[in-house]
Amino acid sequence: MTQDNGYITKTELARRYIQKTILSGQVRAGDRVTTREVSDALGVSETPIREAIRSLSSEGWLTVQNHVGAVVASIRPEQIHEISALRGAICGLAIELSGDYYDAAILAQLDANLEAAHKAVANGEVHAFAELNSKFHHMLCDTPFAPWCLRIVENMLGLMSSQRHGFPPDLARLKQAVGEHQEIVEHIRRGNYAEAAAVARTHELNAGIYLVGAMHDAGIFENQRAG
Repeated sequence: MTQDNGYITKTELARRYIQKTILSGQVRAGDRVTTREVSDALGVSETPIREAIRSLSSEGWLTVQNHVGAVVASIRPEQIHEISALRGAICGLAIELSGDYYDAAILAQLDANLEAAHKAVANGEVHAFAELNSKFHHMLCDTPFAPWCLRIVENMLGLMSSQRHGFPPDLARLKQAVGEHQEIVEHIRRGNYAEAAAVARTHELNAGIYLVGAMHDAGIFENQRAG
């Protein structure tokens, strides 16, 4: 949590650091996350780091095991399908709640995001696309009418990251995703908010289907069971 003046608490700093190491693939499912390592990296005491670990554990990023400590949580196919359905439903709800809040200025920002995403995919810049994708969903939900939608969607972001699971996303899927983003924006531009919400739900379901298939192909679920 950040304060109104933009100050980031030590707990939030630790949360972001741990999330970053997971999203980048620096640590993978089953790897330990120790308070000492985070403390050394950030130069903060271990108390706020423990708070960050408890928070991330409640959100499914980490699992706290007896005699082991915090480890990066693994994820099953059915969980991915559930998370993708939840993200789609929540993002769709945010669109329907916000409606006419998406004015010309916000649409211009969404258009700029789409243009940059098209370029990132064309150039094979998967990390740049990941940031733009996160920003796109943030903009859809970051309205005065959907603050809880924004919080929930962002808490689930890392669970759907292919980089987190150890492989780069397929460029064909990224191209499809940008097309789905474009369709969402065009519906919003026309005031067709229910249709935009429906595309958002389908978009997230497609992401879940892709991720499960790719993880099966990479043998990640089998490795998690073996571990």
